[in-house]
This record gives sequence, C-alpha cells and structure tokens, in this order.
Amino acid sequence: MSHTVTAELVANVLKLEAGVGDRVKAADPVLILESMKMEIPVLAEVDGVIVEMVAAVGDVVTDGDPLVVIDEQGELR
Repeated sequence: MSHTVTAELVANVLKLEAGVGDRVKAADPVLILESMKMEIPVLAEVDGVIVEMVAAVGDVVTDGDPLVVIDEQGELR
C-alpha cells in the first residue's frame, strides 16, 4: 500500500532530504519547504520506502499537492 505525503501550504521546495529508494520512518524529514523566509520540514507520515519524489527543488507547491510517495510495504516498484 502506498501513502502520499502532501503539502499543507503554499511554498517553494527548497531541499530534498531523501530520495527514491530510501527507507524512512514516520517523522523522518523527506524535504524542506520555504515560505515567507521560513524553512518548514516535511516529515514522512508512515514507515516505508520512498518510491516517487513528485516534487523537485524549485517547484512551487500549494495545499494538497503531492510531494512524496512512500510504499508502506517497503518495496520498490
């Protein structure tokens, strides 16, 4: 089963903290957003393996946009 982490605000993608194939635990940082000169870490919401980085550095995201897809089974597709 896969889980998609979504943006919670309008922001720029500043930095990727993880990549496809990385195993993450819930609460691990997966990327950093920047909004109004503040850096906001986006955390994995479940344990698993990142199978897709939807957002890239420099992208502008809005509330609800997909950022990262995590496979909770821990398997790469």
